Amino acid sequence: MSSELDAAPMDTEPTFIPTDYQLRVYDVAMKRNSIAVAENGDENHKIALMMIREIGKSLKNNDGDKRVIAFLVPTVHLVHEQYTELKSKTELDVGEYYGALGVDDWNNENWEKEINEQDVMVMTPQILLDALRKAYLSFEVFCFVVLDECHRATGNHPYAKLMKDFYLNSPRRPKIFGMTASPLIKKGSTEQLRVLERVLDSQVYTVEDRVELEEQIPFVETKYKFYDPIQPPDLEMKEKLESTWAKFDAVLLGLRKLLPSQFKDTDDKYKALLDRFANDHTKIMFCLDNLGVLCAYEAVKVCMENVPKVHEECDLYKESLGHYELFLQELLSIIEGSQDNKKLLKVVTSGSDALAAGQISSKLQELLEIFRSFGEDTEVLCLVFVEQIIVAEVIGRVMKKITDFYHFNISYITQSNSSDGGFLPKELEVLGSFRGGKVNLLFSTDMLEEGSHVVKYSSVIHFDLPKTVGSYIQPKRRVCPKNSQYIVMIERRNTKQMDHMLHLTRSESSMMHTAVKRVSNDSQLKACSTNEVLSYVVDSTQASVTANSSISLVQRYCDKLPRDNNMTPKPNFESVMEGDQYRCKLILPPNAAFHTTIGPAASNFHVSKQLVCLDACKKLHQMGALSDHLLPLNKESSQKDSTMNKKALTSGAGTTRRKELHGSIGIHILSGTWGELEDVTLYAYKMDFSCNIAEQKYSSFALLLERKLDDDVWNIEVDLYLRKKFVKASVSSCDQIHLDAQQVVKAKCFQELIFNGLFGKLFFKSSGLRQFLLQTEESYWDSSNMYLLLPLESEDMATDPPLKINWTGIDSCVSTVEFLKKNARLNPQQSETIDGNSSARLSDTVNNKYNSDIIHLADRSTSADSLKEMVVVAIHTGKIYSILDIVENISAESPFEANTDGSYSSYADYFLKKYGITLKHPQQPLLLLKQSHNSHNLLVDFPNAGVPLSKKRGVGKNVVEKPLYRAHIPPELLVGTDITTYILKSFYLLPSIMHRLESLMLASQLKEEISHHAGYCNISSSLILEALTTQRCHESFSMERLELLGDSVLKYAVSCHFYLKNPKDHEGQLSSSRSRIICNSTLHKLGTDCKLQEYVQDCAFDTRRWTAPGQRSIWPSPCTHGLDTREVPLESRFFSEDIKLMLGKTCDRGHRWMVSKTISDCVEALIGAYHVAGGLTAAVRLMKWIGIEAEVEPSLIDDAIKAASLHCYAPKAKDIDILESKLGYNFSTKGLLLEAITHESEPGEGVGYCYQRLEFLGDAVLDILITCHLYENHRDVDPGELTDLRSASVNNDNFALASVRRNLHPHLQHSSLYLEHQISAFVKSVSGMSTTTLAPDTQGPKVLGDLVESIAGAVLIDSKINLDVVWKVFKPILSPIVTPDKLDLPPSRELTELCDSLGYFIKERFTKEGDVVHAELKLQLKDVLLDGQGSGPNNKAAKGMAALQLLEELKARGIKSSKRRILESDDADHSLPDDNTCSLRQSETFGSAPKRHKSIKSEQEGDGDVSKECSKTEIPVVPPIEMKKEGPRTSIKSEQDRDGDVSKECSKTDIPVVPPIEMKKGGPRTSLYSLCKRLQWPLPAFDTKEQKSRFIYIYTCI
Repeated sequence: MSSELDAAPMDTEPTFIPTDYQLRVYDVAMKRNSIAVAENGDENHKIALMMIREIGKSLKNNDGDKRVIAFLVPTVHLVHEQYTELKSKTELDVGEYYGALGVDDWNNENWEKEINEQDVMVMTPQILLDALRKAYLSFEVFCFVVLDECHRATGNHPYAKLMKDFYLNSPRRPKIFGMTASPLIKKGSTEQLRVLERVLDSQVYTVEDRVELEEQIPFVETKYKFYDPIQPPDLEMKEKLESTWAKFDAVLLGLRKLLPSQFKDTDDKYKALLDRFANDHTKIMFCLDNLGVLCAYEAVKVCMENVPKVHEECDLYKESLGHYELFLQELLSIIEGSQDNKKLLKVVTSGSDALAAGQISSKLQELLEIFRSFGEDTEVLCLVFVEQIIVAEVIGRVMKKITDFYHFNISYITQSNSSDGGFLPKELEVLGSFRGGKVNLLFSTDMLEEGSHVVKYSSVIHFDLPKTVGSYIQPKRRVCPKNSQYIVMIERRNTKQMDHMLHLTRSESSMMHTAVKRVSNDSQLKACSTNEVLSYVVDSTQASVTANSSISLVQRYCDKLPRDNNMTPKPNFESVMEGDQYRCKLILPPNAAFHTTIGPAASNFHVSKQLVCLDACKKLHQMGALSDHLLPLNKESSQKDSTMNKKALTSGAGTTRRKELHGSIGIHILSGTWGELEDVTLYAYKMDFSCNIAEQKYSSFALLLERKLDDDVWNIEVDLYLRKKFVKASVSSCDQIHLDAQQVVKAKCFQELIFNGLFGKLFFKSSGLRQFLLQTEESYWDSSNMYLLLPLESEDMATDPPLKINWTGIDSCVSTVEFLKKNARLNPQQSETIDGNSSARLSDTVNNKYNSDIIHLADRSTSADSLKEMVVVAIHTGKIYSILDIVENISAESPFEANTDGSYSSYADYFLKKYGITLKHPQQPLLLLKQSHNSHNLLVDFPNAGVPLSKKRGVGKNVVEKPLYRAHIPPELLVGTDITTYILKSFYLLPSIMHRLESLMLASQLKEEISHHAGYCNISSSLILEALTTQRCHESFSMERLELLGDSVLKYAVSCHFYLKNPKDHEGQLSSSRSRIICNSTLHKLGTDCKLQEYVQDCAFDTRRWTAPGQRSIWPSPCTHGLDTREVPLESRFFSEDIKLMLGKTCDRGHRWMVSKTISDCVEALIGAYHVAGGLTAAVRLMKWIGIEAEVEPSLIDDAIKAASLHCYAPKAKDIDILESKLGYNFSTKGLLLEAITHESEPGEGVGYCYQRLEFLGDAVLDILITCHLYENHRDVDPGELTDLRSASVNNDNFALASVRRNLHPHLQHSSLYLEHQISAFVKSVSGMSTTTLAPDTQGPKVLGDLVESIAGAVLIDSKINLDVVWKVFKPILSPIVTPDKLDLPPSRELTELCDSLGYFIKERFTKEGDVVHAELKLQLKDVLLDGQGSGPNNKAAKGMAALQLLEELKARGIKSSKRRILESDDADHSLPDDNTCSLRQSETFGSAPKRHKSIKSEQEGDGDVSKECSKTEIPVVPPIEMKKEGPRTSIKSEQDRDGDVSKECSKTDIPVVPPIEMKKGGPRTSLYSLCKRLQWPLPAFDTKEQKSRFIYIYTCI
């Protein structure tokens, strides 16, 4: 609705003082059902408003059943008027309802919601009638019904049907108040009044005293304006015009005979063109006869402007349109005649001169004189009623040529073409302008006779006589009583017109007299006699359809059937005579639930048509094609119903925007019940590690578990990627191993020491003091995560089981723990005396002389040679180190290297002041130690792993390797162990290998769960793990490939199931059923019901969060979600759309945020995994476990074949044989192939089929076949490229090309000339094409793609669901199937990806001219602005053509995509020169075109120069930004042009505005990129430098 309408309410006063007339009518209407008659319609509306306010009070106070008020208006445009009126003048909740709001597709829940929320419902009677018929509403819910313009309640009008079919049969009838200015429609028939009263169950009421009424309600008298009889036009001109029409009519009829008879669609279209041709001729001649030459001339130009546009019609139709245009041009030249006539037509004289010159008729001259009588008053508001649309158009054009009428703003509203009876947007705009005063002279047909009471006109003129009493009386009520005119124009001495007007005025008086008489008599109202109406009622809902409404329901059913651009499904009717009785044969489209039926006999054809439609409605409902509310069950309605009431949700289940909190499941197999005081027998698995550098040795380990692992869990090899090398880890199963209680205690102590020392903290602060972790009573062993990781003896690397655990090393670690419990230097205030039995202390007090052969550790003295590769623990920090070497020239007495401020004079001084330790052997050389470090995710294959850093591709010479940390510590502060660095190095591998094993255990756990319900399938746990892993994990595998496959498998299985199970469903219903099952929201629900979300791996392995049994986490993540369990309920409080949420990161209870769509993807990936492992059978069994029915019963296949065998193919036998030879397949059931090639437009007796159902099936068949082919043959292709391959292979264009290449298209059976032309044009366009890719502006006809798909579906059914047979047939047809090296991306995408690599932005703009869209793409390079333009039928095609032009321009400049560069040479040196780097430093300002690292091959020289039009001093510069608390701002104005393009002439003052910058993480970078995009600057590159401070570590480059 236009803003003008909303801006002009009826009355701004919230209250008004009622007149005596209004009060009297109000009192009567509150007591009984009444029909208020008043020529001034405002009076009735004010009475209705008074009643609504009063009755509305009871609605607000009523605590019982909810009842509402219905305000019914006859047309849609009045709905909004009354809605606005009631909304502004009452305190009630008001709703408006009409078809454009989607009300026709509402369901029961929608209507119940409106009943509960609204007090007043403003609607058209048809909306209410439909809702009553569908049993969504009943009259019992209404307490008061207002009927505006109630005189329409006659015949088959919705008002009459509402009252007769529903109101009079209602057990609880609402109060009725009818309003009309004239209860009469026909002239002089007072019987209408009595009939109207009976139908509305109401009595007419008006004031008896006419004088009294006129005193309270002033009336406008009618003025008659007489014009002289119209003189006939120039006979010679008229004869020429008629002769021209006859000539062109003969030509068009002759062309029609040349049309092929079998093409029904074009015949209908051509008939419409002939009708248009005749109608235009009639309009022009009418204007010539009644308005004059000038109006006839304008009428021709109006017709020329409205000539149909040529699209893809056949040549004969195009030729006919050409003749049609020639006809209009010839008429124009005839009317123009001589040069003098041309001047007369261009310059219109005023007054009698125009009449004398023959420009206008006497009738039009009189109208112009009336307009002149208004003077130059700009406040005039005049409405002119005309009978024909063309009159309204041409008079306005003529008046604009006359200078006398410059003060008139003229427009017109004619018959609306809106489907719901309302105004079109353009008409609404005109009406709004009229009400707002922008238009003051409005021409209209009779559509504005009623309603529009919000506008008061100063004048109403009937240019043509009103036809009925209503047409005469209704417009009067909107004329202002003061200084207003109501004018009727009559021809002088025309007795017929005068008698007509006399009859209308007498009928008006008679009507008022009868109404007054009935009021005075106050007679009892007779009951309305309702004839028994034939109907069908649904027992469960009481929805009904009558014989009268059955035709529209059948038409609506057909309208909802699947269609294409070439054929609109509609019912056809044929008359069958049986004696003097009529029977009607109904023929439904081929894709309907049934095809033909013959109805009962009737006295006339119209009644027989109603009866056959009533039978058809009953049959359609019984077959399930109509719902219990008698609505078509189809794709559109089901989708609308399913999405209704969800408009408030911006994102739902299965979408990427919605994030959900989910729990994670524990790994059952890791749980253990063994304790410390008992013996235990554990399953043992050996871990071996082999490095690609032979000199690098790693100790083997044993994994000890209480439960046995599945074979496909432990039998793995994993590549672990380290710095400049990689290690292959392998796991093998060994015999069970028995541990006694003492060994269990030692093993647990060993594990606690090493894992906490390496990846945690042995010393931690508590209450301000440091404590030794293993000295506390707290246990870090959890029964849900119980296993041991123990080192093996080195000789076991080459021996067979049983395993030999390195108990020597374990015992030494136990001793170390005991030593640390007594001697750990926890706090600086602690005594410096070291207790214990260490040999190092026995001689320290005696001899401090340094012996170079003996090194004194904290717990022992040992030879220098034995220290090499020893693992030690520092008593002052609890850190674990490995000894690299003895630093002979540095002792504790040496100067302290990291002494930046002179605080420490030596190392000994440092340890004394820092830790309170007095060294007893300060002369000993310090030990060079390799510090322990955090574990890393070694599962990630970093680029060029194992290759020396200096040789890595793409690394410039300025890259500096990170240093390794080394430490110098006195030996006496270290506790020695008997484990070596070979064992220690293996510990860094364990988190990654255990993470992989734990993931496989989880996958195996899910496999066991599925097998328990769906049966055994020989599927590996690694494949299931792939289906559970997202790309966010950064693994070498992810679910994307399997998801792509599973999507096709799911689509195929569900399609087969529905196709065979529902043989009567058309393609729309099948597609709807399939969509409901395979949509992401359904998959999400099914996945969460199976708790798949708890298994999903959605985050990269974070080694900091991983803890071994006995390890205390130093990276806790407390749960803040308010849950005490691992499981998270599916509640809205755990849903979010916050884009800043950390996805995948788990809290300590296992909760993590996850994208909702991930669960849907996981379901599809699991389906794909089971299909890979066990074929379609395994996948279907998995679907059944998930909750998807996709099983196919063999009997249903036989039924489908049997049904197709009934198709009569004999007339097409030869054509079918030829087609079979092209396919290389002989059908056992020829009817299947016949059905596959039959278009819905193909006529024929008994042809109740078309290819749409088979096309639905074939679409899924080709999808799964091509996807499986690509999946199997391109295993090394990443998921994104695999998706591109499938998109390039599975699309309508590709199938259409295959149809033409294999010459299948001539076998399509159809009867559409438009379709024939479309196919022929496509065949011609691709006949000489050298590539297999269509240009963006060329699209394959959908029908050709459908043909290939339907044939595939037919082969599948004929082969009894054998995909191998289908692939054998269709692989040659679809070949060559695209491969990665032949993959051509769409131009738009290729350009986008290329510009992303270049760091440039693209500006796009679209304009539409008719049916053609024009696209303009602008690309700012560093030295030139490129402009690409293209056009096409839609935005996508136009953008594609423009992108193609830009790609060619870039290619000419030597710029190629990175993909092509890599394909050309993989060995090229891709390092960038030093001067190709752009660095941004804090002190620098930002220029207009910073350089960027490029992944493209360019032949340009001197890139990076500023635009030629701008000098370097004129580059827009962003000044330094003040970093205030509220964020950076600037106050500089920007003169950027409307399109956002960079100005060709730069000015120093044209500095771009920098909006407030978000100072959180990534905020400044985002703001900078946004600025670049807005100005089309290239993206900047960053040259970063890292600096670290040194403490006691030595940085060494390796």
